[in-house]
Amino acid sequence: MPVNWLNRCKGPVAVVFGLFFLNVGIQHFTNPAWFEPIVPATLDDARFWVHASGVVEILVGLGLIVPQTRQRAGLATAVTLVVLYWANLYMWMENVPLDGRVYETHWHVLRALAQVMMILVALWIGEYILVENTDGEEDASPNEAQEEPTSSG
Repeated sequence: MPVNWLNRCKGPVAVVFGLFFLNVGIQHFTNPAWFEPIVPATLDDARFWVHASGVVEILVGLGLIVPQTRQRAGLATAVTLVVLYWANLYMWMENVPLDGRVYETHWHVLRALAQVMMILVALWIGEYILVENTDGEEDASPNEAQEEPTSSG
């Protein structure tokens, strides 16, 4: 069965996505002060939450890179993106400056759209969203065992 070109890209996309999360997660430890202003005020100890979210981002990043953990990591990444959007929403609603700049509404809308796109990519990587082949048949999940045709004779 021919494989859709988009599904052939899934492995490399997962690795790039994983490296992105790994990098951002590491930044939570190398430059935590940059992330602290967007931790919602209702949470105590911003440094703790920056470090905790950094650990989660490192873990999902590694999970996306390793093929054996990619499916679960795709779902974990989507959940992480939903939960962590709270910081971006807080930044928007409270006009929290980042790097000394308060962003206009259209930048926050673009950020929200980017978050939705990243959630969809994570779900696609984890095979919770399937892409159809050009011939109209869905690609088989690489995690599913392929059955051999049997001959009756």
